[in-house]
Order: sequence, then structure tokens, then C-alpha cells
Amino acid sequence: MNKCTGEVDIIQRFPEKRAALDDYLSTLPLSDDVEKNRGFLIQSLHKAQGIFGYLPEELQVFIADKLRLHVSEVYGVISFYSFFTTKPLGQYKICVCLGTACFVKGSGLILEEFKRQLEISEGEVTKNMKFSLGGLRCVGACSLAPVVMVNDRVYGNVTPKMVAGIIKDCK
Repeated sequence: MNKCTGEVDIIQRFPEKRAALDDYLSTLPLSDDVEKNRGFLIQSLHKAQGIFGYLPEELQVFIADKLRLHVSEVYGVISFYSFFTTKPLGQYKICVCLGTACFVKGSGLILEEFKRQLEISEGEVTKNMKFSLGGLRCVGACSLAPVVMVNDRVYGNVTPKMVAGIIKDCK
């Protein structure tokens, strides 16, 4: 139970997901050696996010306990790496590249068009949990600038007029 909200936390709500994470963590050669356990942190976070979709506080505490680490260490890694998220994401994660090449070619306008059509801001999720919207610094496909990624699919040479079609592709 979450002390602040009174809600049942994500680990209790999804016992099958907890079991999957427990199964994974039990395969790791964890020990009383905190330094050794710290080496398993990033891969454990990747696995947990893959199972639960995001890394809320109660999941961070769970992983910290299993690896015998401080929660602040776990949160420090999560907040440092942009791949990790503490908020739930939509079924379709839309990321607009805001790196130099993409930005110069209009990715800021593309991001604004996604905001307008989805009626959400950067970092938010639509009410139906279908779309989340974010920016990223560089996809590494500068020759295709401006670039938009939807989950693992890359759209290149995107214009604001293409935004509606990209959203439609997801439906």
C-alpha cells in the first residue's frame, strides 16, 4: 500500500509481473557484496521496465532491497539515463528528435504539431494511455532529419503535415 495515496502499489497489483521480476533476479549471482550487486543494477532496471513498463518508486525500492543498494543509488541511475522512466508510457511512444540537425530542419514545429493533435504536452500520456510524447537528443540518423520515432519505427524527413498520418499509422 502506498503511504501517500492509499493505493495498492504496482508490485501488489500485478503479482504475475512481480513473479517474473523475482524469477529474473533469482538468476543473478547476488551476494552480500554491494559492489558486485551494483554491477547488476542497470540490467535489472531494464528488465523491470520491460515487465512493468515504467519504474515507479515502489519498484525502485523493491529492486534496491533485492540488490542491497540504497534507493538513492537506484533513483540516481534512473534519473541519469533517459531510457528509464518513472511515469507510465502510452502504447505508442512518440519521440521527436531535437538534436541539432533535426532541430535546424524543423523538429520543433513537428513536436508542436504532435502536441496540438494529441492534446498533450511533452512528457505526458493521452488519457486513453495510447500515446506518450517526448523529445530526444539524437537518434543518429541525421541524414533523415527531421526524425520521429514511434516505438522502434523510424520516420525520416518528417514535416508537420505528416504528423496526422503518423498518428493514423498507430491506430
